[in-house]
Amino acid sequence: MNPSPIISLPWGKDTLTLELPPTWHLLGVLGPSPLPGVSSPKEETARSLQEVIGSPPLAELARDAKRVVVVTDDGSRPTPVAQIFPAVMAELERGGISAEQVTVIPALGVHRPMQAEEVAQRIGGEWMSRVQWESHDCDTPERLAFLGTTSRGTPVYINKTVAEADLIVSIGCIEPHIIASFGGGYKNLIPGVAGRATIAHNHGLNCHPDTFNMVGQPIEHNPMRLDLEEGAQMLKGRVFIVNAVLNSALEVVKVVSGHPIHAHRAGTQVSAQIYGVPIPAQADVLITASYPMDQDLRQGVKALANTIRALKPGGVMITTIRAEEGVGVFGLANRKLPVGRKVLKLLAPLLLPRVPKLKLKGMGEEDKFFLYFALQAMLHGTLLLYAPTIPQEIHERLPFVSFVPNVQTALELAKKRFPEKASVLVFPQGGMTYPILPQ
Repeated sequence: MNPSPIISLPWGKDTLTLELPPTWHLLGVLGPSPLPGVSSPKEETARSLQEVIGSPPLAELARDAKRVVVVTDDGSRPTPVAQIFPAVMAELERGGISAEQVTVIPALGVHRPMQAEEVAQRIGGEWMSRVQWESHDCDTPERLAFLGTTSRGTPVYINKTVAEADLIVSIGCIEPHIIASFGGGYKNLIPGVAGRATIAHNHGLNCHPDTFNMVGQPIEHNPMRLDLEEGAQMLKGRVFIVNAVLNSALEVVKVVSGHPIHAHRAGTQVSAQIYGVPIPAQADVLITASYPMDQDLRQGVKALANTIRALKPGGVMITTIRAEEGVGVFGLANRKLPVGRKVLKLLAPLLLPRVPKLKLKGMGEEDKFFLYFALQAMLHGTLLLYAPTIPQEIHERLPFVSFVPNVQTALELAKKRFPEKASVLVFPQGGMTYPILPQ
């Protein structure tokens, strides 16, 4: 008999260790490609700003601007904004824009507001006394501007300060994304600084069997991504992106700057090279960890969403979620559904076509996509979740998954499903990694 494979999963500064049954076959422990980080993110940003893609240089765009907004992604993303920000400000200054003319707006979407000290840490404390900043609010009509309606029917409400700007610089990162194929590009604007109605309709476009799981998939086949790009292009101001691609150690591998579509597409090629992992076959048991999306439950479930494609139908998936800040802003956890897991699974095929029109108290319109995905996922296999920071009352509100008290319990439940042979795949960095299935 072969020795039992032992696997380790990242868990904050520690690791979680699992010993697999000796009769199970480990197909692979799959992670991102080990592309090295650059020696200096600041110098890489400066290089990128001199080698812009599909756009005039930032300093040139700044010469004709009076009102400048810098939109940065928020603390839920690992972008090293403080190392990128100085080079961006230097380029703006070369174009005649002083720091006092710049307003910084974190791209919150429907996430929680950031406090002043968090913004200072995000952009670098030395800048806080020089720039203006404001917190985006997706729910206050007076702080939003209506730009029109997209061809797919999304009403485009954008933060008024952003809508009135002559130049918008978007700092973010390009990473695999469950709905948008990849983060970055125009996504910092929609949903980042959009109104709730805009976010809800845009997310809802992928409530469809063919598009509910788009992580790493071609953008030209992604209705939600194409829609948000159409909506963001309604802005009157020029948009210039500075997007970092990070490796699994959260080091900057490359920065792309320039046009929000052309530069973004160049960055997605690098991100796909790092995080798209070919698998030999789908597995009976899939084990994945939330790293590096460890902030909260909303971010951590990306490990499940990113990798579930690698699970055979009817298999068992074990997901470990660090969730250092607990639940986060996660509408699915706001109320208990009127039925339990067994009944919900029976009703799921009937509910799925109706999700876009459902009215559920306590859940925002934008949460319909997550409900749709959760129903599809629970039909695909048994979902076991180890997330010790999540309280019991939240367990009861999320019947799509079964919470377990420890990883050993999850392993024992999987062994009951597969008492003898089982194929296993492991994704220790599931928060960013996605599988590429064999043709």
